[in-house]
Amino acid sequence: QVQLVESGGGLGQAGGSLRLSCAASGRTLSSYTMGWFRQTPGKEREIVAAINRSGGRTYYAASVKGRFTISRDNAKNTVYLQMNSLKPEDTAVYYCAADANIVVLTRLDYDYWGQGTQVTVSS
Repeated sequence: QVQLVESGGGLGQAGGSLRLSCAASGRTLSSYTMGWFRQTPGKEREIVAAINRSGGRTYYAASVKGRFTISRDNAKNTVYLQMNSLKPEDTAVYYCAADANIVVLTRLDYDYWGQGTQVTVSS
């Protein structure tokens, strides 16, 4: 079992940048496909980005492609989400997730989830 803790959320300005981190403990992160999701009140959780175990493949939602970058440092057991050119509609609670069996990066059924970190983007 792996435990995930997100950090780096907070208040950002439109056009600015924030970097989220997801630190894993309990198991080696290299065993897991990792994803970043976000959720706003009244809406379903949506996938933002995902990265395979080695970091050689990534997926981005159309709404963030070209602005966000997912990366991982398996030696540090940490996954990152670099968010540039922020927009007010990026405001959400962001969650990282891990799964040992997911290969197709558009899948949503991750086994392990962090507690989430709030990102608020002001216009």
